[in-house]
Amino acid sequence: MLFKITSVISHNRNGLATFLQREIVASPNNNQTDTIEDNLMTQESQSPSKVPSPKTTEVMVILTARQGVTRQQIMNIMPAEIRATVKLYLDGKIRQWYSRGDGRGVIFFLDTTTVDEAHAIMETLPLTKENLMDHEYIPVGPLLPLGSLIGGAPAQQ
Repeated sequence: MLFKITSVISHNRNGLATFLQREIVASPNNNQTDTIEDNLMTQESQSPSKVPSPKTTEVMVILTARQGVTRQQIMNIMPAEIRATVKLYLDGKIRQWYSRGDGRGVIFFLDTTTVDEAHAIMETLPLTKENLMDHEYIPVGPLLPLGSLIGGAPAQQ
């Protein structure tokens, strides 16, 4: 029987996740286990081309007020922004929305599978039209290591 377990075991001082990948073979005749491979890797040491990426199921958008934009400028547009945001939510384009903990903006999870689609959605909002916000787009999907717990992995791009 072959088990392949991949899990995050720690974060280093630079905030980079460290992963431990271990393949273990358990013999059906006895309870002994043998470690076949034990690899320790970090995000720094693994090249981007080797890192599997999950199928994108939504895009996270982090909005932050642009440098030099005043609170009053934002508040002047806020009634129209709220109406437009609620409409996107009711249309099913925004799955979740949160206030940033630092008070500098919001975070949306959009029901889209590409950054281009997310960008097009965000362009409809009044604060974006007025060029008052910076946007960071991050495609997200299933946590790939969880697939090893059920004997397979979710679809990759």
